[in-house]
Amino acid sequence: KQWYQRRVAITAGETRQVVLQTGALVLSDNGVCCIDEFDKMDDSTRAVLHEVMEQQTLSIAKAGIICTLNARASVLAAANPCDSRWNPKLTIVENIQLPHTLLSRFDLIFLMLDPQDESFDRRLATHLVSLYYRNSARPRAESIDSDMLRDYIAYAKSFINPRLSDEAGQKLIQNYVGMRKIGMSRGTVTAYPRQLESLIRLSEAHARMRLSNVVEELDVNEAFRLHKEALKQAATDPKTGQIDMEILMTGLSASDRAKKAQLGKFIFQTLQTAGRAYKMSELYDACKEGYKDGFTQMQYEMVLRDLQEENKIIQTANRYYRIKGV
Repeated sequence: KQWYQRRVAITAGETRQVVLQTGALVLSDNGVCCIDEFDKMDDSTRAVLHEVMEQQTLSIAKAGIICTLNARASVLAAANPCDSRWNPKLTIVENIQLPHTLLSRFDLIFLMLDPQDESFDRRLATHLVSLYYRNSARPRAESIDSDMLRDYIAYAKSFINPRLSDEAGQKLIQNYVGMRKIGMSRGTVTAYPRQLESLIRLSEAHARMRLSNVVEELDVNEAFRLHKEALKQAATDPKTGQIDMEILMTGLSASDRAKKAQLGKFIFQTLQTAGRAYKMSELYDACKEGYKDGFTQMQYEMVLRDLQEENKIIQTANRYYRIKGV
């Protein structure tokens, strides 16, 4: 945990000087920071990643030390769903329960699910067994030497700096506009400027992988293909089966927002019809009995908070709710 945090330690000795000790994100500058058990990180530790993934810097203001450190690192993170089991009826935000403000900063999000298929199980078991036992009769798969791969990556990062060509730039604009049009017909947002920035980064990375200093149209096509495949897995509304980028950007799909609005309207009408204050549990029971579509306790409390923020209802000191002005 401490590796991800900004921390200042006091060194032992006569001077007792305050020394800044950097964590993994700063040490990974111009490299890759790999984070496992991403869902187990606490909020204070996870908050550091917002600035790093947005501005590629890490600000320090502690023990009289004020500075900004470079953290130009790619972040590769792995997280597990709640209860260690993926629920296909829930969105990725509800399954992993990570802030949508953080999930939206990742360029690509892929799901690694257990398909429970015999052929898949056989291939996986064969691979795991081959790590400890090599069958001489089995043909050896072609692979790249690790030293060669390391030198290849180091050369590409050091000497290849791709720039967008006119054709690639126009293709990026065309793809982005096309992504935006998909959601206009059904009133949802299917792309944000952040997705365009992701496509640019992916296109440059693909060109660098080819050792090319020019980003061509084929690089943009491959970046768009990867991005589209990731969206199919991570930004699909399980209720409608359609891609909804607002799942990652706001944490709620279009169908969930509509349901939330309907529940808020029903709660307001219930209080208005009764003409009196309701205790929180009493109002919950009344909504459960009269509201046809189901809802959870969390959704109920969230709608109550929204109604209070909109100044439609107020909460008394003894946790009773009533319409404002009644």
